[in-house]
Amino acid sequence: MTTPQHKIGSGFGARSTADDVLQGIDLSGKLAIVTGGYSGLGLETTRALARAGARVVVPARRPDTAQEAVGGIDGVEVDELDLADLESVRRFAERFLATGRSAEIVIANAGIMACPETRVGPGWEAQFATNHLGHHALVNRLWPAIARGQGRVVTVSSGGHRISGIRWDDVQFERAYDKWQAYGQAKTANILFAVHLDKLARDAGAHAFSLHPGAILTPLQRHLPKEEMVAAGWIDEAGHALDSSFKTPEQGAATQVWAATSPQLAGMGGVYCEDCEIAEVTIEDNPGRGVRPYAIDPDEAARLWRLSADLTGVDAFASTR
Repeated sequence: MTTPQHKIGSGFGARSTADDVLQGIDLSGKLAIVTGGYSGLGLETTRALARAGARVVVPARRPDTAQEAVGGIDGVEVDELDLADLESVRRFAERFLATGRSAEIVIANAGIMACPETRVGPGWEAQFATNHLGHHALVNRLWPAIARGQGRVVTVSSGGHRISGIRWDDVQFERAYDKWQAYGQAKTANILFAVHLDKLARDAGAHAFSLHPGAILTPLQRHLPKEEMVAAGWIDEAGHALDSSFKTPEQGAATQVWAATSPQLAGMGGVYCEDCEIAEVTIEDNPGRGVRPYAIDPDEAARLWRLSADLTGVDAFASTR
């Protein structure tokens, strides 16, 4: 399998911040949509894009909470969106499209991690549904605005994709639920989504990327008992980070901002990034960095797209996929 998954020498690294990668970039006149852009990495992403001049739309499951978080940031607006509810996705997309605006940047940042077994919609496993299917439906419904803006779509995945590929024989974990296997599958889905979306979108001048933001302590860990994080060596009993590789939120937001805006990536797409750089492909017995081959396999990506379109009933590229 040939792949563009090779470093390009970006000049940035693990400790670069979102403001660092935006130095010299003027986003005035551009519009960004950042799901979950009011908490954790999403909030830092919203702040950085707004400081660079972008108008930022923050779709939020809890719009009152979101408004409280971003209310003091110029150029930011909040709307309602629950990614686990496809009707909510449809309503948000229709409201946005009705404004006639283009979307130059869409960052699929919102997500859940390692939650107890939860079913949404017609019985879908919540992590796959929220992290992947909701964003699949959202991006496809917003496609006219993305195409008009020749936009970049950025999906926030994780190094956790190494835990599991797509479990084709039991995608919804109907037989035996494992919170980490489900998380790994959802994060692999985020990468495969970007692979196939980029293939479909590039004729319109749009591109898609996925990424691992790094290890950061944010509200994403809300479902994890403190004892589990202590046992993993992430934090001490007082809740302080122990792992020196953990990033600050400003550093954690950098890779998604870089993927969304960097001129170094002009004309490129369909790649998985980490530390503000395109990641290398990693073999199965290397648990460190990089992306697993199954997560960037174009056949797997096309198969997931078909499944997602069938499940959600949404496919902006039905005639071409």
